[in-house]
Amino acid sequence: MTENITIIGAGLAGSEAALVLASRGIPVTLYEMRPGVMTPAHSTGLPAELVCSNSMKSAELPGAHGLLKKELTLLGSPVLDAAFRSRVPAGSALAVDRERFSLAVLDMLKSTPGITMVEGMLDQPPLDADHCILATGPLTADPFAAWLRRTFSSEALHFYDAIAPIVAGDSVDLTKAFFASRWKDEGDDYLNCPFNEEEYRRFHTELVKAETAAAHSFEDPKFFEACLPVEVIGQRGDMALAFGPLKPVGLRVPGTGKHAFAVCQLRREKSGSESFNLVGFQTRLTVPEQHRVFRMIPGLERAEFLRCGSVHRNTFLDSPRLLDANLSFRARPGLFLAGQICGNEGYTESIATGHLAGLFVWAAVTGTALPTLPVTTALGSMLAHVTRSPATPFTPSNIHFGLFPPLDVPLTGRRKNLSGAPKREALCQRALSDLELWITACAAEGCAFPASPAVR
Repeated sequence: MTENITIIGAGLAGSEAALVLASRGIPVTLYEMRPGVMTPAHSTGLPAELVCSNSMKSAELPGAHGLLKKELTLLGSPVLDAAFRSRVPAGSALAVDRERFSLAVLDMLKSTPGITMVEGMLDQPPLDADHCILATGPLTADPFAAWLRRTFSSEALHFYDAIAPIVAGDSVDLTKAFFASRWKDEGDDYLNCPFNEEEYRRFHTELVKAETAAAHSFEDPKFFEACLPVEVIGQRGDMALAFGPLKPVGLRVPGTGKHAFAVCQLRREKSGSESFNLVGFQTRLTVPEQHRVFRMIPGLERAEFLRCGSVHRNTFLDSPRLLDANLSFRARPGLFLAGQICGNEGYTESIATGHLAGLFVWAAVTGTALPTLPVTTALGSMLAHVTRSPATPFTPSNIHFGLFPPLDVPLTGRRKNLSGAPKREALCQRALSDLELWITACAAEGCAFPASPAVR
């Protein structure tokens, strides 16, 4: 008898899981409530819509974010492949044209046999589902969140995630702003708006006293440290911005050869220069205050705001208390969790847990015993964090080398104090070597991974 496999949520994780399962011959039904029911942050009904930054962070090695992308590429991630095919210039970062990326994912979902897409909001998993992946995301609708709390006696936790504004490229004053890349003599990946000290201090003063939007009654303001609103950073000290999102290092102002006091970087939203987002400018300022304060940035005095920043609630579960090592609920083994609701943070991380959930459901359906994913890999360390983290309270996390076990290095000799780039290189080498062994062991169990064409 054919099993009924359901995936709820066509975001990054849900889309990845659906494509992983269908490509392995497992039919799935993929539910998405948009566009019929929208969230406070989404603007389209397209799958895998990126609602915050259009950057998936660094794609280079040695680095934890680059390593996770490399590992997913080795596993043949279809959504990551779509991201590479939709790439826009952003230095070492993998930034995408949002619409082109979502349309590429939609095309794959529609053209891959075995995927049935259904529009509609569910308030619980379908009763006839043999296996179900919950990938409802950080903006899980209230009825479904209520079902989760009732079913597992676990309160959903909340924190804010803030969206950066986008400005029209032709509204930026290029007599003040300049194209350049950090540390590179040539390059135009970023559009840079330089501050002198007087401009910076005036901007800082107005930013920290600007009016912010009131929180909704259902929102409890717990900020995710890696995605702080720019005004919150500013409140930490008068130089916090100059050492944070406005740091000038690696950039010299044309014609002077000198570093600016501070620099606001703008990153392309599209392949051309039609629109740019303000890097690191997640915000909860009111719309009028965004227009007033952000137009104090040199070069943005007449900026046309195509999208203002906003604040929305992110929801996640205390996953280590609820999940087994294969992302299934201990109390309901046929129910799996993936994406930001399981406690991973970041776009690529959501693709990763979606991919793993797809593999684990495939293993459950086919009766295959997959080898244990090494915790020395980026995928394995991310999985361990959301299923075995001992931290109380549990906190969502991006991928970073702090999640990895330490290197097994000699206590004496040149590697005794391995640190910095050599340490990162060694961690990446170990991870990729261990992942290759895992892929080989999986192939012996009938689980092959055709390499993605996105290998870079």
